[in-house]
Amino acid sequence: MSFTGKVAVVTGGASGMGAATVKALVEAGAQVNLIDIDRNGAEGIAHETDSKVFIGDVSNSEFCDQTINSIVDDYGQIDILVNAAGIILRADALETNDDNWKRIMAVNVDGVFFMCRSTLRHMVNAKSGVIVNFGSIWGDVAAPGAAAYCITKGAVHQLTKALALEHAENGIRVNAVAPGEVNTPMIKSGRDRPPTPDELQDLANRTIPIKRLAEPEEIAEVVVFLASEQSSYMTGSIVPVDAGYTAR
Repeated sequence: MSFTGKVAVVTGGASGMGAATVKALVEAGAQVNLIDIDRNGAEGIAHETDSKVFIGDVSNSEFCDQTINSIVDDYGQIDILVNAAGIILRADALETNDDNWKRIMAVNVDGVFFMCRSTLRHMVNAKSGVIVNFGSIWGDVAAPGAAAYCITKGAVHQLTKALALEHAENGIRVNAVAPGEVNTPMIKSGRDRPPTPDELQDLANRTIPIKRLAEPEEIAEVVVFLASEQSSYMTGSIVPVDAGYTAR
C-alpha cells in the first residue's frame, strides 16, 4: 500500500494507537500532520517520523477549522483523516460527575465530529477522501464501570455510518476501527494504580480468545488498510480488531 503524494491528518498521534498510525502512514509514504494536546509526546513522534505537529484540543471547533484550513493551505489537499484522539473514564453512571461527563463527550464525540466536519468541507470540494474513526468494541457490546466511555464510542460508530451515507456520492469513504484490549497507556490509565504485567495477562486470559493484548501496531495496520484503495468498496463499516472478543 503506497500513500506517496497523500496528505494525512492523525489526531491523538502522540502515543498509543495514534502514534503507531502516524508511523505506519509515514512508512507507506504519506505526508502526515499530527494533532495532539500533548506537546512533548507529539514533538517526539514528529521528530521520529518527520511529521508536522499541531498542538491543540480537538474539542475546540475553532482550533479544528483553523488547523485543517492551514494544512490545506500548505499542501493544497487533504486525503486522509484518522481520528484517534480519545480519553477514558473508569466510572459507572452514578460515579460520573457533570464535569467528567462533559469532558469525555467533548473529546470523544465533539472532537471527532468537529474534525470530520472541518475536513469534509475540503474533501467534498475535491470529491475524494477517506476518514477512519477510532471506535471501540465497547461502542457495541458495552461494559460495566465505563458507562460514559461506552456511550461516546457508540456515538462514534453512529457518526461514522451517518457520514458514510451522507458522502458516498461525493467520493468520500468513512469507516471506523473498533479495537479490543490494546497494550497502550490508556489501558493502564484512570485506575487506582497501573496494572502489573501479570494482571494484564490475567485479563487477556479471562477475556480474549487468543489470550493476549493487541499491540498498537496491529491496530494501525488495519487503519492503514481502511485508508487505502485496497478497501475501496468499504464505507460505513465498523471493523472490530479484538481477537474474537465480540465473536461470542
